[in-house]
Amino acid sequence: MKTADIEYRDGSLTCRGFLAYDETKTGRRPGVLVVHEAFGLGKHAMDRAKMLAELGYVAFAADMFGDRKQVTELPKAIEIITDLLGDPPKLLARAGAALDVLRQRPEVDPAKLGGIGFCFGGSTVLQLARGGVDLKGVVSFHGGLQTKAPAQAGSVKAGVLCCTGADDPMIPADQVVAFEEEMRAAKADWQVISYGNTVHSFTNPEADGSLNPAILYNEKTDKRSWAAMRGFFHERFGA
Repeated sequence: MKTADIEYRDGSLTCRGFLAYDETKTGRRPGVLVVHEAFGLGKHAMDRAKMLAELGYVAFAADMFGDRKQVTELPKAIEIITDLLGDPPKLLARAGAALDVLRQRPEVDPAKLGGIGFCFGGSTVLQLARGGVDLKGVVSFHGGLQTKAPAQAGSVKAGVLCCTGADDPMIPADQVVAFEEEMRAAKADWQVISYGNTVHSFTNPEADGSLNPAILYNEKTDKRSWAAMRGFFHERFGA
């Protein structure tokens, strides 16, 4: 597997993303953008990029905070992501800069692009879909579903898969219902899978409940949701 740090810019901000792909493969293949959780681009998102590369995709993990910034305190993380999520054009520009890197890679088929995200990253890829970005599909894992810029009818080009914890207090049932209504009104191709006995950050093995009892890894749900993503992308990419 080939991995590399890739420096790119969003305006004046220098970002350093992480690229992973199988260098033994030939020809162009689907590319998947990976967007990290609230604490910045770290091991979790980069591991997922490698897992996508093992499935035959070219994966690029975005650096949404710039300078590969890592945040260790939850209040600071919330401050940073609140600023980005509260300004959809800024969020789309930041994610779009990373998507451009992926799109321009010689290994990537630019007609077959997708995105996945975790927590804040899930919210980000959903906003890409809401904004009408030309993607085959996006997958949100325990991402927030609220937005200041809801999808408009006919604007969503990407298929949407939302994987959420049925017992996640950060994404309560009324938020899920509102999201479903939004997708329905937008006439999107959407799916929501709600996993029982599951709270927030269910894909991250480092989520041990110490920061918050509701931030807790769930191995069974992690495997189930990843399998759902695999089936979704198989359908959306046509291979």
